[in-house]
Amino acid sequence: MKFKGSDNYVATQDLMLAVNAAITLKRPLLVKGEPGTGKTMLAEEVAQALELPLLQWHIKSTTKAQQGLYEYDAVSRLRDSQLADVDGGERVKNIHNYILKGVLWQAFTAEEPVALLIDEIDKADIEFPNDLLREIDRMEFYCYETRELIRAKHRPLVFITSNNEKELPDAFLRRCFFHYIKFPDTTTMKQIVDVHFPGLKQELLTAAMKTFYDVPKTFRSKRCKARKTRWQCHRWSARC
Repeated sequence: MKFKGSDNYVATQDLMLAVNAAITLKRPLLVKGEPGTGKTMLAEEVAQALELPLLQWHIKSTTKAQQGLYEYDAVSRLRDSQLADVDGGERVKNIHNYILKGVLWQAFTAEEPVALLIDEIDKADIEFPNDLLREIDRMEFYCYETRELIRAKHRPLVFITSNNEKELPDAFLRRCFFHYIKFPDTTTMKQIVDVHFPGLKQELLTAAMKTFYDVPKTFRSKRCKARKTRWQCHRWSARC
C-alpha cells in the first residue's frame, strides 16, 4: 500500500512521505496541526485511496479509553435476569450478548484490513493515551468478562489527530510516527482552492488570499506590540 494523494485532497510531499512511512513501519500516524488543516480529512482520503474501510472514533472530554475496547452492559443483564421466565433465561446465560464492542475491537476482529481514526485525542483526560499504550503497541487486549484475548487479525492503519491543546505522554509518542501539518503557504492554498472551487476568477482569488494572509500578520504584530508594552511597563515598575 502506498498513498500518492487524491483528487479531493492536496497532500504535500512531506505529508505523503509521513503516511507511507507509517504504513511501512506499521506504526500509528500521529498528526498535529492547527484546526482546519485537514487532519481528519487525511484519514478519510487515505482510506478511500487505499480502498480500506474507515472506522472513526471521535474523542470528547468525557471519553474513556475502555469505551474504545468494549463496555459490559450489566444493567441490561440484570433486567433480563428478572424476566428470565419469559424466554427461559437463555439470553442471560450468554455474557457475549451484553458486551458492547468498541471501535478498537471492531478494527481488530475485522476480516479485512481497515483504517482507524482516533480523532482529537488531546480532548480527553491526560491519562487517556496512557490507557491505550499496550493496545496500540501490541494490537491486542484482554476481555475479562468473556475471558478471551482479542488480537488483531490484520494490523489496522491507525491515524491519530491532535490540535495540540495538551501535551501527550512521551511513552505514547514513542509508539507513533509523528507529523505536523503546517499551515498552507500561498502556493498550496491556491491548489486547495482550485480543487474545491474550480474556475474561480484569478483576480478574485488573488485579492481574497491577500486579505486572508494579511489578517494573521496584523494580529501577530499587535500581539507583539502588546507584549513589548507589558515588558516595558514591568521594567519601569521594577526600577521604581
